[in-house]
Amino acid sequence: MNCSAFLSLMLMLVQLWPCSLSTQNFSAQNTDQSLTAVQRVKRSWVWEPLFATEEQTSMVPVYVGQIKSDLDKQDDNLRYVLTGEGAGSIFIIDENNGKIYVTQKLDREEKPFYTLRAQAIDRSTQLPVEPESEFIIKVRDVNDHEPQFLDGPYVATVPEMSPEGTSVTQVTATDGDDPSYGNSARLLYSLIQGQPYFSVEPKTGVIRMASQMDRETKDQYLVIIQAKDMVGQPGAFSATATVTINLSDINDNPPKFQQRLYHMSVSEEAPVGTTVGKVFAEDGDIGKNAAMNYFIEGDSSDVFDIITNNETQEGIILLKKRVDYESKRRYSVQAKVVNRYIDDHFEKEGPFEDKTIVKINVEDADEPPVFTLENYVMEISEAAESGSLVGAVTATDPDDDDCPVRYSLVHGTHLKTLFSINEHNGTIITTKPLDREIASWHNITVTATETRNPEKISEVNVYIQVLDVNDHAPEFAKYYETFVCENAASGQLIQSISAVDQDDSAEGHHFYFSLAQEATNNSSFTVKDNQDNTAGIFTARSGFRRQEKFSFYLPILILDNGTPPLTSTNTLTITVCDCDTEVNTLYCRYGAFMYAMGLSTEALVAVLACILILLVFFLAIVVMRQQRKKSPFSEKMEEFRENIVRYDDEGGGEEDTEAFDISALRTRTVMRMHKPRKKVTTEIHSLYRQSLQVGPDSAIFRQFISEKLQEANTDPSAPPYDSLQTYAFEGTGSLAGSLSSLGSNMSDADQSYDYLTDWGPHFKQLAAMYASHRSLED
Repeated sequence: MNCSAFLSLMLMLVQLWPCSLSTQNFSAQNTDQSLTAVQRVKRSWVWEPLFATEEQTSMVPVYVGQIKSDLDKQDDNLRYVLTGEGAGSIFIIDENNGKIYVTQKLDREEKPFYTLRAQAIDRSTQLPVEPESEFIIKVRDVNDHEPQFLDGPYVATVPEMSPEGTSVTQVTATDGDDPSYGNSARLLYSLIQGQPYFSVEPKTGVIRMASQMDRETKDQYLVIIQAKDMVGQPGAFSATATVTINLSDINDNPPKFQQRLYHMSVSEEAPVGTTVGKVFAEDGDIGKNAAMNYFIEGDSSDVFDIITNNETQEGIILLKKRVDYESKRRYSVQAKVVNRYIDDHFEKEGPFEDKTIVKINVEDADEPPVFTLENYVMEISEAAESGSLVGAVTATDPDDDDCPVRYSLVHGTHLKTLFSINEHNGTIITTKPLDREIASWHNITVTATETRNPEKISEVNVYIQVLDVNDHAPEFAKYYETFVCENAASGQLIQSISAVDQDDSAEGHHFYFSLAQEATNNSSFTVKDNQDNTAGIFTARSGFRRQEKFSFYLPILILDNGTPPLTSTNTLTITVCDCDTEVNTLYCRYGAFMYAMGLSTEALVAVLACILILLVFFLAIVVMRQQRKKSPFSEKMEEFRENIVRYDDEGGGEEDTEAFDISALRTRTVMRMHKPRKKVTTEIHSLYRQSLQVGPDSAIFRQFISEKLQEANTDPSAPPYDSLQTYAFEGTGSLAGSLSSLGSNMSDADQSYDYLTDWGPHFKQLAAMYASHRSLED
């Protein structure tokens, strides 16, 4: 709390009096607006405000005010008592006269008021002369707090070129002093830094534009705002805050080309879509306000195009159409750039666009030959002979040197067998006769190659149409199955026919039908031409009999309208049917078939019956053979396959048959001569010992294997199927000898283990064991 601050305490003393008494018996010595008299039931206390200095250099109590009862006769008979908040510590009272003192510094921001109670007590009786009364001491504020900008530092954004008076942002400072008393919390804002571009409203702290500013000149400003309390009076506290104001961009600048004239070049060999060059326009704006579109104006827009690179805002000039050095060597292109987004507020200031000239030179290149036409269409009659001229193609070198050209057909095409081309003059001739009915059009590809530079090649398509000549006679449109009933009347229509022609008629086909000359006089049928490329077949008499004549063959003459006209004779087969009211086509076809085969119905039935008997007999034979092939022991064989025994012991395994009944594997038909098994234990042992000194090719080893093989073949207890016999043979060079179980049947008496002592200390214990065992046996 500041030393110059003062404390203003308002003391309200309420004294109770009888209801019949009024408050006019008591007076107040201060007329401050903030004083309040509170009426209670029976008596009233009055108070007066007093002022005391808040901060003092010593601890001397400061007088605040005095409470006094009307019953006080100034005879020191009454004693005043103070209780409540701070009583005895912050506030003390002189019990003789009721004067109240403050002994500590007070802070309104910590506690704005204190609630206390006062009472007057008779010293002689120690009883209160009046009821206890409550009053409030309010702490009057002094300017002891500085303003504070709690939200600083501030950042604000305003569009550039905003008009004067545009609100930018508002800053607000707070003061801990009492805003309802005095000027301690009344703040005044002022601008310390930021003139002449900005201004601030003194009371509200609203920052406004003081002039129009261009972002392209400066895009950020630092403004310092000061807030003073006490309405800026001398001795007031102050605080400052910084406000960073950024100017946002608006589209107030048109794009400008960096150059008024650009020079570029493009080769005449460049394909469509080739990048010719780039132009660039600068725009002082940023973001979407700097987005722009490029255009090509004038006649050059047919040859060149321009697109915008949205990332770099460059204009890329592209080749829209192939250029020719010999036709035009230089182009003058006018390019225009326009802002994509235009602000209506600045549109009146002028067009947001710019123009420049681009000079594009066409570079000469060795070009391939150029045909006079993009494609050729030729015609030739199908009656033309081999070697006839079809047409000619022409290609020239577009370069200045006019190099000679050589023509050829594309390799690999099957049409090279029908056409050939003169490599010097480009004339195309036929190599074979042509047939329009096989192919009416032929498409060939001709190449033209520079003789001095074979890499320069161009191609052209040649379409050859084969013109038709009337070389095919008309014929029936389809195969007709015609039937006539035995009871058909004369003049009855039995068939309608039509014709087709493979030739192509420019005026449309028209066919004429009539009977052939040889069938005109003695025919049982007539032909009537309908004059619409169809004709009707009618009976010329009645009463047909199948027994007399089963079929009629009617020759019909068909004439076309070609030049020259061609005719053909087509035979219509008419079958006689036995029918009452209408023709049964299926029955007639069956009768015609039988008639053609020369068989009657009875004969056909007999043939079918024989075939059926043979088929049944064949199936019976197949079934009987399948029954004979079925084995009577199939079930037992399945059991044998499932009974698998595995041997893991060494030696004697082939004699171990206790795992299953070996006799179940044998059949009655498989019997062998029983030959007693020889006692070959000693012999095996002897041969085995001898085999240790020999290899597999020795006679002793072969004799050993032969005997074991013969013994296995003659063993009656062996399985009927092939088995694998395994015998161990360690070879030579082992000092330990063999440990095979083949010699396990020999008694220990025949064994000598003296050699174990020669094997070294590792076998010492083993040699001792066998030596003791041998001594026990002895």
